[in-house]
Amino acid sequence: MTTFDDREKAFENMFAHDQEMQFRIQARRNRLLGEWAAAKMGLTPEETDAYAKAVVQADFEEAGDEDVIRKLLGDMTQAGIEIDEAGVRAALDEQQVIARRMFIEAQ
Repeated sequence: MTTFDDREKAFENMFAHDQEMQFRIQARRNRLLGEWAAAKMGLTPEETDAYAKAVVQADFEEAGDEDVIRKLLGDMTQAGIEIDEAGVRAALDEQQVIARRMFIEAQ
């Protein structure tokens, strides 16, 4: 019975690790996405840092990516940047790949 318990514990640990890594990758992606949007809006380095943090925080409003997309789309439209939802989603996908690559290379 201890073998079964050990396997169960190992799977629980693996699941917890995978969830933590996914959270970190998503937070990194959101930060990169915020930096991308800040560059498009012509923000200063200090404003870029603050904006990237705000994008990461925006992801905690609701499950999924819709809150981040809504924030970026609204902010960029207000700043006079011509972009649609598809453009924001494409940037989100691109930053997801970059963030995942950064974590893989760091390990």
